[in-house]
Amino acid sequence: MPIIDITMVESPRETKEQLVQELTSHAARITGIEASHFTVTIKELGHDNIGVNGRTVRAIYADLAEH
Repeated sequence: MPIIDITMVESPRETKEQLVQELTSHAARITGIEASHFTVTIKELGHDNIGVNGRTVRAIYADLAEH
């Protein structure tokens, strides 16, 4: 049973549903393994729990909203 494990910033339910569907579809096509055998897990991190280039995602989003 192949497992696809995603760690990402908190996202809407619709985004996660699309990720699960498309990742499963692409992985099945690429590997030749039936989609029904794949499991996708999503671990969500809060905007204050991810840092990029020394800044939290919350701070980066706040800067983007200002521009």
